[in-house]
Amino acid sequence: MLSFTFFIILLWTAFQAITVHSIPTISAVGSKFFTSDGQQWYMKGVAYQPSDDDPIANPEQCKRDVALMKEIGVNSIRVYHVDPKQDHRECMSALEDAGIYLLVDLDTYPTYIHPVSNLLVQLQHVFPHFGMLEDVDDPQDKPDWNKTGFEAYQAVLDEFQKFDNTAAVFVGNEVLDQASQAAAAPYVLAAARDVKKYRDQKRYRNIPVGYSGADIAQLRPMLQNYFACRPDPQERMDFFALNSYEWCGPYQTYTGSGYVGLQALSANYSIPIFFSETGCMTNPPRNFADQTAIFGPDMVNTWSGSIIYEWTEAANHYGLVNYGNSNDGQYPAGGNPTPMTPDFTNLKSQWATLSPKGAALSTYSTVSVTPVACPASSESWSVDASATLPTIGVAATVTGTPSPSKTSDAPTGSRKDGTSSGSALQAETTTGSGTAASHTGAAGKTVVNPFAKYKKAGGGSGAFSTMLLALIAVGMGFTWLL
Repeated sequence: MLSFTFFIILLWTAFQAITVHSIPTISAVGSKFFTSDGQQWYMKGVAYQPSDDDPIANPEQCKRDVALMKEIGVNSIRVYHVDPKQDHRECMSALEDAGIYLLVDLDTYPTYIHPVSNLLVQLQHVFPHFGMLEDVDDPQDKPDWNKTGFEAYQAVLDEFQKFDNTAAVFVGNEVLDQASQAAAAPYVLAAARDVKKYRDQKRYRNIPVGYSGADIAQLRPMLQNYFACRPDPQERMDFFALNSYEWCGPYQTYTGSGYVGLQALSANYSIPIFFSETGCMTNPPRNFADQTAIFGPDMVNTWSGSIIYEWTEAANHYGLVNYGNSNDGQYPAGGNPTPMTPDFTNLKSQWATLSPKGAALSTYSTVSVTPVACPASSESWSVDASATLPTIGVAATVTGTPSPSKTSDAPTGSRKDGTSSGSALQAETTTGSGTAASHTGAAGKTVVNPFAKYKKAGGGSGAFSTMLLALIAVGMGFTWLL
């Protein structure tokens, strides 16, 4: 009897130890995120990708960074590319101990959903130094969602669903960066549908599945509404996020920045929405005053927080910490993190004063949360929202080809070779309110996803470049036959 009682005590002690250190999981309910203990969750995050390598598979560097992340008030990180074959337990445990969640992109460099044909993507991958294509508008160059990409997404989800502090996953980052690429939207949504179905079939917990979009005036608000409007919940994103660099400089305001317009377009949004990148650098130093708007009364009932771009210093100077001095413009991708002043201190000070309580799940009602209206097809939005979504290997239905009105040269994605991701390769004009309020966005950001845009320095015809790559492909096939 004594030994049985002792066994029960040991079992209870072990259970208590597990539950004490377990972090609440995150889910999307209506238009908000909630923890499993019933409190609304707001993210105070940083983008974390010091190099092309998987940062969650580098436990020693991870632990160094986590200590400072905790000091500044970080409760979440966004990682753009990971290797699902690596061991992530040690870093994820360190993050969990610090109360930090992970939002991870499912794509890898070769499996990025691209708004042009997969053939062109693979050719650019084979010939990375070949002249980049000018904007490809040939109607034959269709976007693609394929088995290879889906299996790669599954592998990342299989790995990271193991961890309670995996808060959410992205099926794409700025796949569309101009209105003429609207036809790619159904493929991105199809990817989300398939990932959610796979998640449910595997009986994983309901990890939110969503998308991170570029802040492009011509796509606003059609893209975010399209991703949330369909009647079948499996054919809607669980959340939508925005990479926005509209709030620039120490004297910017809520109304002057364009945030007032973003709020107006999202006030009745039916799924969670947040800033997946923010932190304009055109007028340094950054004081991060936009955080007072995001977490303040103007936006806090709509937006679920923000992710600051970015943790690690690189040539673009967006870093909150550095690992050492640059060498001919190249910054170390690891080492002892040192805060970059005054940005690190400024963000720490802002976040220290911002702790919205939010709603309690027990009293939150989703009765009034209905899907937003689907955007109508138009010259600038070539998607039939009622059309059946594409399946793997089957094309989507579009209504026409919109005119290529373009607002940004920065498709972004994850960092590459120490450069950056974000929505503003050059100073860009956005329309914060959807009317006449123009604003100059962040500058100095460089293309980081090698497939995010096909550009050839010095210009050139997209049709010509397409034909040239096609000839190369034919030549490769002929050589192989010989």
